[in-house]
Amino acid sequence: MSSIRIVLVDDQVLMRQGLRKLLEVEPGIEVVGEAADGVEALRVVAETDPDVALVDARMPGMDGVELIVRLSAEHPRVAAIVLSTFDEDDYIFGALRGGALGYLLKDCSPEELVSAVHRVGRGETVLGAPVAARLVAELRHAPAAGGGPRAEDLLAARFRGQELLSTREVEVARMVAQGAANREIAARLFITEGTVKNHVSSVLRKLGLRDRIQLALHLKE
Repeated sequence: MSSIRIVLVDDQVLMRQGLRKLLEVEPGIEVVGEAADGVEALRVVAETDPDVALVDARMPGMDGVELIVRLSAEHPRVAAIVLSTFDEDDYIFGALRGGALGYLLKDCSPEELVSAVHRVGRGETVLGAPVAARLVAELRHAPAAGGGPRAEDLLAARFRGQELLSTREVEVARMVAQGAANREIAARLFITEGTVKNHVSSVLRKLGLRDRIQLALHLKE
């Protein structure tokens, strides 16, 4: 099995050196390049063809969010993980909307970071516990469907031209956006967890989304 090729993007030299020492001793991970800002990162990514970019959120010039948007457009095969000291909404939601597959804070454990690199390398989405909590809190404080446009109207407007969702799929999508787990959705709708999983998969396929986080973010916009 080939190693996950990773590029480190951080404006602090000591941070990059520490990350390199941490990651290059891990089996299955190869650090292939470093960059101090977004502009340099685009050049390094083009030269090294990595699988993963580990990106700081706040950097001079082109910051991490703008870099991730550029990577998604120009190098869609590269999976981005944000590793930042900042858990501000602009960075979290900006990075995830831009295409990041992961967002961790710099006080995460080495084991958590290594695991995130492997998981993102497989195409999974990884959020640190504080970031996930912030995302769920924001979704739960968003205006309820009854106080604004109906969820059906929102979905139809946002994804006009794509395959229509069924009434039950809209219900499931709305609950996912509110942070409900499959078990909770199943209990509230009196269906099995397996049926919920099937509905979620169908919603993601019809709307062309990658995962539940992208669905939640799209409905929050």
